[in-house]
Amino acid sequence: MANMKNILKVLCIFISFFVFSQTKSVKKITVKKGVKTAVKKGPAANKPNPDLVIINKDLPVLIPKKKGDHFGYVNQNGKFIIQPEYHIAVFFYEDCNLLNSPNEKVRKFGTKEYATVEKDMISYRIDQSGKRVYQFKEADFGKCIFEEYKQQLFQAYTMNGFYGIIEKSKFVNAADYRQFQIYPQYQYLYIMEGDDVANPMIVASNNDKFGVIDVNNKIIIPFEYANIKRNFSWKLGKMFEVTKDGSNYYYVDSNNKTY
Repeated sequence: MANMKNILKVLCIFISFFVFSQTKSVKKITVKKGVKTAVKKGPAANKPNPDLVIINKDLPVLIPKKKGDHFGYVNQNGKFIIQPEYHIAVFFYEDCNLLNSPNEKVRKFGTKEYATVEKDMISYRIDQSGKRVYQFKEADFGKCIFEEYKQQLFQAYTMNGFYGIIEKSKFVNAADYRQFQIYPQYQYLYIMEGDDVANPMIVASNNDKFGVIDVNNKIIIPFEYANIKRNFSWKLGKMFEVTKDGSNYYYVDSNNKTY
């Protein structure tokens, strides 16, 4: 029994010595504070311009408009966003000469995010804020690569001094009135350039007034104008350039809303 007590005493002394030695050997580990890495913020995203309202998704957000002798751009509410200072202002649309420019740096200015304007006989491309971002240089002009031409399905047809519409691939006999898409009844017809050849817009004249019809002879724009320009306004902007007095032109949409 005495031997057992002696063994226990020795064991306790050994354990105490072991624990004491371990506590002395353990050093405090210094935790280094992490170094903050500077995170570079990316360029701030461009905030959308609240003035570029979209009421009609088929129309451009900026529309050329003349005030006095100069052109600027209004939004779909008719508010001037780019003040009138140009002699020429066209829709925001692609410029194929710049898109295919030998100068790679200017190709971006040929996209539809920019518009061509002219002031003091100098032509520029501007962005939607009105900033002049590029001045045209002939050396920058590339060769336009045109898309395959879409052959028109319909064409104007005159008979007895009046205009009608025929579908070229089906029309054979003018004596058969059923072969006319629109029987000749107008003073003048002109099929506007557009992307939908199956449903083109047609400038028409009746009783010395101009309007717009479709291939089903439905009136799109009433016959109340002195003239409607036969240009690319429908193809580029889904709009018509009209005048009531023969001199002051402005744009209307397919609902005859004025801009």
